[in-house]
Amino acid sequence: VGVHGRFSEIERVASETSTPATNAVLYDLGVSSMHLDQAERGFSYRSEGPLDMRMGHEGMTARDVVNTYPEDELAWVIREYGEERFSGRIAGAIVRARVRAPIETTTELAAVVASAVPKRRGGPHPARRTFQAIRIEVNRELEELSVSLPQAVELLAPGGRLLVISYHSLEDRIVKRFVAGEERLRSLSKKPIRPSAAEMARNPRARAAKLRAAEKEAA
Repeated sequence: VGVHGRFSEIERVASETSTPATNAVLYDLGVSSMHLDQAERGFSYRSEGPLDMRMGHEGMTARDVVNTYPEDELAWVIREYGEERFSGRIAGAIVRARVRAPIETTTELAAVVASAVPKRRGGPHPARRTFQAIRIEVNRELEELSVSLPQAVELLAPGGRLLVISYHSLEDRIVKRFVAGEERLRSLSKKPIRPSAAEMARNPRARAAKLRAAEKEAA
């Protein structure tokens, strides 16, 4: 039975559903294809939709972040969560654009970002990192993961396994450090497991995936 909830609520959900100690907890930290492909959810810079980006239907939206954050705070979000070296230029361009009129759609934001960075041939879309950063901020993704991982270890039975599929370096770094610092866990591989060439050919969105796995040792 599926239960809707945040990662940080895993312990509460387990208690309310009378879930016993479990043999495995699996995190898939990626944005679902359903979210990306539905323009009305506002996740994609490739199709026009409202600036939403919420995983659920509550809390602040991407529109709130883009149109209300001070320039320095916006630059910090884009730099820290998007690892974008042109964060200052992008934040400045967003602030100048929103003075004229609020930025309402994904394509408007993508155009503003593209205007602020050097033109380049090929490679990913210039707004990719900025969209990632704003989505992480909207959903508090890194905080949710950090709060949830210790709860997951509590739920695991001895010998149970913690498995985390991450899609960018910020998430992977949190998981790597947590496993290394948690004395009850034993990492099952020195390096994260990556998808095979065949899997990436079948599903190009899997190309950035990294799987880390650890086992809870007996008390």
